[in-house]
Amino acid sequence: MSGTLPSLIVEKGVANLQLERPEQANRLGNDDLEQLLEHFETIEADPAIRVVVLRARGKYFCAGYHLKDLESGGDDGRFEAVARGLEDLRPVTIAAVQGGVYGGASDLLLACDFRVGSLSAEVAMPAVRFGLHLYGSLLERYVSRLGLNTAKRLILAAEKLSAEDMLRVGFLTHLVEEPRELDDTVEELAERLVGLAPLAMKGMKRHLNEIARGGLDLASLQEDISHCIESNDLAEGLRALQERRPPCFSGR
Repeated sequence: MSGTLPSLIVEKGVANLQLERPEQANRLGNDDLEQLLEHFETIEADPAIRVVVLRARGKYFCAGYHLKDLESGGDDGRFEAVARGLEDLRPVTIAAVQGGVYGGASDLLLACDFRVGSLSAEVAMPAVRFGLHLYGSLLERYVSRLGLNTAKRLILAAEKLSAEDMLRVGFLTHLVEEPRELDDTVEELAERLVGLAPLAMKGMKRHLNEIARGGLDLASLQEDISHCIESNDLAEGLRALQERRPPCFSGR
């Protein structure tokens, strides 16, 4: 594929991931997927990163997997690995959805913790139109995030949802009316999240996702609870509360 691979810029605890192929509706080829996986490794290795924002350039957010790569043999599980990797990232993730989301890109949205969209957002999963069977973790995310009935509307009937419908069924967590409000809303949310306790957030994010997948590791849960009770973060949070000042969390 021609064009620019997804970019990564880190600033003030926020990692900005951006899809860079607007002329191709930000379709993802195998080279894009490999680059995203490398970016995930970079993010995980940097404890200063507390929030990840996934953005896209141009009119469309993402048109899913590139059909030429599909025709030439598929992705060897890369797309599912990217979706799983995005869901499992240590930092909290936000998707900034400025336009249409199609095919597998919808799973990338559902893998994010927060999904902020403008009124120009829409979503469709057309796989059944051309005979593609979707991978298992996508089906799980659709059902756990949206419910079985909405998952069937999108996957089996290939319905398209408007931004308002996306908010109504839970595909979006936030909806802004004016396009110029999208970046402001995402930045405000990211700033708020950066200021919260990262150690507690890391554990609770992981356990919430485990519950969504139908399982909860009670031993791991108790270990994380004990870790937080003994942490500098909790001591700092309680001191800040008593002193009526913003806390300064270290993640330890």
